[in-house]
Amino acid sequence: MGSRRLLSWRIEGERGPTSGWSGRLRRPQLSANPLGGTGVITVGRHDLVMRLPAEVAERLGHYVYLYVDPRTDRPFYVGKGKGERILAHFDDARDSHKTRTIGELRAAGLEPRPEVLAHRLKDEETALRIEAAAIDLLGLGELTNEVRGWRSLEMGRMTLDELKGYYAAKSVTVLHPALLIRINKLFRRNMTDTELYEATRGIWKLSERRAGARYALAVFEGVAREVYEIESWHPALTHPYRTRDPGGWDTRGRWEFVGKVAVDEIRDTYRLGSVRHYFKQGYQSPTMYVNC
Repeated sequence: MGSRRLLSWRIEGERGPTSGWSGRLRRPQLSANPLGGTGVITVGRHDLVMRLPAEVAERLGHYVYLYVDPRTDRPFYVGKGKGERILAHFDDARDSHKTRTIGELRAAGLEPRPEVLAHRLKDEETALRIEAAAIDLLGLGELTNEVRGWRSLEMGRMTLDELKGYYAAKSVTVLHPALLIRINKLFRRNMTDTELYEATRGIWKLSERRAGARYALAVFEGVAREVYEIESWHPALTHPYRTRDPGGWDTRGRWEFVGKVAVDEIRDTYRLGSVRHYFKQGYQSPTMYVNC
């Protein structure tokens, strides 16, 4: 049976005028009295089990938490929850970037440091919004989170140009033979030019009408994010992708194009314009032919 040590948690912070208690749940402080602690750590091999005292969990309410790498003092995971959710990842057996990072720390004789970023939040939606904002601020590339936060593509971190394009996009009429391609599942903020191009050019189930399209519009949330001149069509995966992993793709009957960003005259006509009116309510296909 593994050795047992008792753990006391300490909340640091102060009551604000309108937001209730604020501050961070600091790292556990080990108690010298084995009977006087408020929680239990059981250590065996590299397994760590924590119990959060009921009175602490009740005071926390809805909260947003971080897992911090003690080697760098930088967060590597952001989450939200209630009760003992903050401790759930210590015994997570799934294979993920997060659990591999925890495994690396344990191999070095260390443990991640759980911290509460914000607590006593009004409701779950407030926690979801703060979680999403923290992920946007720290950057998904710096974290082990697999996805951005709740509705972050709609309400998260954006440049002013992106906000204008999202809320003030003017409806445009497509006058050229074009293929509108919705990339809602692949789009993310701050995509590189190559990432956006490769998310748009393939791979799609298309009819022979594709040959009549001279331009492809990359569409996210009804707004044209980029405009490409189509040079040629090819069966799926004829040309390699540098920023996407094609493993597991179903290529049957699917196509991709090779092209380039359209000349300014064409690009400026459609880019950041709304084409929502071309996709009628209930239309499921990610592609739409216009004038071809």
